[in-house]
Amino acid sequence: MTKDAYLEGREHIPSGCAISSIFSRSGKAVCGEKIIRSIEPMHDRSNGLGGGFAGYGIYPSHKDDYAFHLFYDDAAAQKACEAYLTGRFEVVCCEKIPTRRMACITNEPIILRYFLRPIANVLRDTQLDEREFVARAALHVNAQIDGAYVFSSGKNMGVFKAVGFPEDVGRYYRLDEYAGYCWTAHGRYPTNTPGWWGGAHPFSLLDTTVVHNGEISSYDANRRYIEMFGYACTLKTDTEAIAYIIDYLTRKRGLTLEETAGVIAAPFWSTIESMPEPQRSRAAYLRRAFGPLLINGPFSILVGFTGGLMALGDRLKLRSMVVGEKDDMVYIASEECAIRVIEPELDRIWSPGGGQPVIVTLNDTEKGGHA
Repeated sequence: MTKDAYLEGREHIPSGCAISSIFSRSGKAVCGEKIIRSIEPMHDRSNGLGGGFAGYGIYPSHKDDYAFHLFYDDAAAQKACEAYLTGRFEVVCCEKIPTRRMACITNEPIILRYFLRPIANVLRDTQLDEREFVARAALHVNAQIDGAYVFSSGKNMGVFKAVGFPEDVGRYYRLDEYAGYCWTAHGRYPTNTPGWWGGAHPFSLLDTTVVHNGEISSYDANRRYIEMFGYACTLKTDTEAIAYIIDYLTRKRGLTLEETAGVIAAPFWSTIESMPEPQRSRAAYLRRAFGPLLINGPFSILVGFTGGLMALGDRLKLRSMVVGEKDDMVYIASEECAIRVIEPELDRIWSPGGGQPVIVTLNDTEKGGHA
């Protein structure tokens, strides 16, 4: 028997990470257990070094407060961080994030959440708009306070992540006790970055969250460029840069999601030249103006934001992505099995084109990506 024949069917070559999402256009609340069941069939695409989830609409009783989720290495880090936060925010509530003890989840940090409101006179003195004030606070903690990590900072949403397989992480955080109109999930298979709690996906800033299957070969160029605008990549995983790039392009530069997709997965110049006007001029401008933010390498990403979800793959479709639709529900995942396990009967299932965004929003707006 040849070596190749012996290995056939026995050697698993992972395609690197799993992503999945659920979105209700009508805003219907979906139990978090459903997203756990969706990511579970893709167990073999992870290796136990990271799993995580983002849920939107999960904090209706605190919908006007910023929900900061934090990891602390120790009590000293907690004390330093709380001194910083209380100088800038009214703390409406501080509590442990509920978890259940699981033998497979180990080396747990201190995990707390704070519902915060900027102190009016402090905000006024900074002469910043509120969202920039909050974003700077989250970035400051991660870059300047040793042992403290803000891993979620938006309104009426939250990120939950850890070192472990995603289905275990979801049950560890008791996601069956939450309900939201949008969920994203990630199972990690790190190849050249460490597996640690802060390095698990999703990555987020304010209400923008990113889960990513793939690898950014342009990471260093992307990171150097984005850090010129006040961001600091401190969490030892290339995906963090994607979250900041999207925040910069949409919130700070005012680009639409379609235009943002046209920057990070920019069309080839030959494709741009074949476009009709005015699309050709706009696409050429975006590629020239934001060239350092073009992401090279194989990737598929899911971007959550308040009221919507965007899916995007690299221009060559080097990572798989499938979209399923049933009534008002949209499901997007790395594999069809992740969709069928929670919705066997679909109205439609299809794969987006390379570099073509699929954008779904509340109240029946969907753009892009249709075959």
